Amino acid sequence: MENRKKVAFYTLGCKLNFSETSTIARNFAEEGFDRVDFEEVADIYVINTCSVTENADKQFKQIVKKAQKKNDKAFVAAVGCYAQLKPEELASVDGVDLVLGATEKFKITDYINDLSKNEMGQVHSCEISEADFYVGSYSIGDRTRAFLKVQDGCDYKCTYCTIPLARGISRSDTMDNVLKNAAEISAQNIKEIVLTGVNIGDYGKGEFGNKKHEHTFLELVQELDKVEGIERLRISSIEPNLLKNETIDFVSKSRTFVPHFHIPLQSGCNDILKKMKRRYLRELYVERVEKIREVMPDCCIGVDVIVGFPGESDEKFLETYNFLSELDISYLHVFTYSERDNTEAVDMDEVVPMNVRNKRSKMLRGLSVKKRRAFYESQIGKEKTVLFEGENKEGYIHGFTENYVKVKTPWDPALVNTLHAVKLTKIDEDGIVRLEFI
Repeated sequence: MENRKKVAFYTLGCKLNFSETSTIARNFAEEGFDRVDFEEVADIYVINTCSVTENADKQFKQIVKKAQKKNDKAFVAAVGCYAQLKPEELASVDGVDLVLGATEKFKITDYINDLSKNEMGQVHSCEISEADFYVGSYSIGDRTRAFLKVQDGCDYKCTYCTIPLARGISRSDTMDNVLKNAAEISAQNIKEIVLTGVNIGDYGKGEFGNKKHEHTFLELVQELDKVEGIERLRISSIEPNLLKNETIDFVSKSRTFVPHFHIPLQSGCNDILKKMKRRYLRELYVERVEKIREVMPDCCIGVDVIVGFPGESDEKFLETYNFLSELDISYLHVFTYSERDNTEAVDMDEVVPMNVRNKRSKMLRGLSVKKRRAFYESQIGKEKTVLFEGENKEGYIHGFTENYVKVKTPWDPALVNTLHAVKLTKIDEDGIVRLEFI
């Protein structure tokens, strides 16, 4: 009997990368490969890279070393955003055999007929202007929830961001294909689908290879809400200028969409927002938060914020800190600004020293802890529905309510991937909420 080759995957970065890794893994399965964990010995290791932060770049070398420790004869391939932006840099890393850019990554199995190690990593990457077609993706079998990609690329020109250089222009999956993928996911007994993309609020642009909008994000949400078998739908991250009041109203009354929005802010100072070339000012952000609170008082609202952008003086940082402190939000994702090649911001004056950036990051992370705690406290005594995850963590099983409160209860394997009505009772010393079953 023929020995089946083994392939392992490691994903850095965002939910979109996770959905694409899953799709690439299914391509390998169709070609007769067995998927194994990255900690195991494999014939091929595929690393899906990210280049949003400096740290993700550095992680890559460590992951390659990890793969080589498992099997120094294994074939190592790099795909993803960093592979598109700096293919030669990745190819020069010791042990890397193949680097595929934005248009090639979904054809990876075409490139690996010969698994012998290469003296130097081979690069197959395109000009990013060629990344103008859409490949649908979703993750399945990796977690309790699935990530469903509905859109790729971005037409925005934020001065700090390399994503348009790594992923190309904004383009969307067809409505029919999104609904087909959602139905396939729900048929696999997955209870929650998270919609993902680079700029999902721009959904509908480039749906049939042209620049106009065939559908809107609101229409997508309305159609997905009708798909049979889906228990929960969650919107991953949406720009404040693209999150319309009509969408907020629809989610508040929806059958499946949960009360949770993650809305990038990046700065609470209008001067900095203008330097970043964001497409809104802080006043619009306040309007969005107030609208959500009006129709969904228990909604969880997450915020992305960048500290240390060029020109962010102490006063301007405090403007952001105070703005966020007063805003009725639930948690923060804090990013320390890092210089990226080929962006406008890299040439800007008034560079903030790294020690100051780190201090500001720490301050906002502290604020996030307080915000999350206050949000959790506001939910104590309320009845919610929890979707339980699959891991035994020190004798407990964890899960999330529809409005993204993390909960725990003593481990019971029968609870894995099930939904239960509960009452939230108290916050444990680790900041996770205890519950009673109803």
